[in-house]
Amino acid sequence: MLRMVTMIAAIVLVGCQALQSEQALPLRGTGDLGLIIERATGSVLVIDHSEHDVLGRVEGLGDLSHASVVYSRDARYGYVFGRDGGLTKVDLLTMTIANRVIQSGNSIGGAISQDGRYVAVSNYEPGGVNIFDSETLETVLEIPAYYVNEQGEKDQSKTVGLVDAPGNQFVFSLFDAGEIWTVDMMATPPDVTRFDAGKEPYDSLITPDGRYYIAGLFGEDGLSMMDLWHPEQGATTILPGYGKGEQRLPVYKMPHLEGWAIAEGNAFVPAVGRHEVLVADMNDWSMVQRIPVQGQPVFVMSSPDNRQIWVSFAHPKNNVVQVIDSQTREIIRTLEPGKSVLHMEFTPRGEEVWVSSRDSNRITVYNTRTLEEVKTLSAQKPSGIFFTNRAHALGL
Repeated sequence: MLRMVTMIAAIVLVGCQALQSEQALPLRGTGDLGLIIERATGSVLVIDHSEHDVLGRVEGLGDLSHASVVYSRDARYGYVFGRDGGLTKVDLLTMTIANRVIQSGNSIGGAISQDGRYVAVSNYEPGGVNIFDSETLETVLEIPAYYVNEQGEKDQSKTVGLVDAPGNQFVFSLFDAGEIWTVDMMATPPDVTRFDAGKEPYDSLITPDGRYYIAGLFGEDGLSMMDLWHPEQGATTILPGYGKGEQRLPVYKMPHLEGWAIAEGNAFVPAVGRHEVLVADMNDWSMVQRIPVQGQPVFVMSSPDNRQIWVSFAHPKNNVVQVIDSQTREIIRTLEPGKSVLHMEFTPRGEEVWVSSRDSNRITVYNTRTLEEVKTLSAQKPSGIFFTNRAHALGL
């Protein structure tokens, strides 16, 4: 009897402590919060972009080089994909690690399903995609991404360009196999379908309406596109031979397509190994223009109103960001936020953009109307910046 009374007392005490802990949390929403990756220290900063304030730091996330983040539907939790195969669930309100698993030897980003139930991770080593329950991080499905290599042997492919798509699907590309796969998470068991793409797809994007999935090709000029409304048509090549007959420059950093830009019915895409931003007509995917820029573009991102295109660059000219007017397609400003610019993120309505400068240990905030600096914040080797409004956008 005494033991039972003691147990009840202990449960009540724990319950009271949990309640007190919850009550101690600030009463606030998460719509203006975000995470900034500190790649060298395995930590993330929790920031408030309304107040330009760093709320706290969460440590112990492992190797965060090339890390990225997706958010739960309620925008309370960030899922951080580390390079060491770590998948970490971060609570933005308590600024703690809610859960963490090591799911591979080398991963390269991920996605969360349309219904928020599943988190998928794309892997280099050993390859394939792993899918987890977003609440518990328990494994739901492993997709090894097997293919037959040039030696006729069964092998696993590196997977890249993983995105969520309408219909509770995931879509990703196989770098080694030259294929695009779709995973239908509404089917029981989940249904995997494979399509031929092109040589060495290195990254991809999905249009904001979720209709078109486009993979950049490193092994050949052009891009591979799938119309997800008509997957039976397979993948087709767009912008074929845009660099045909030209001398390709050494590629210092692969461009990222996830932050691609759409404006005035055109898509603005970074060219691989060239000092150009390509402009394609989205009606027929023909080349409209090549915009010369100061270096090899990495991120080509449009402001939420599509009025401006912001471009970051690979080494050695990576201390500069250029801003392009989407109507005139002319460069209207060249900015120098700091050494080694790695990422940019617009506030949800686009009045500001945050820019990370790794080797300056600095985040610079610009007003997008005046293009003037608003604020700088200190960070340890910052790279990716991810605001919680991504929770409600396809492909982010």
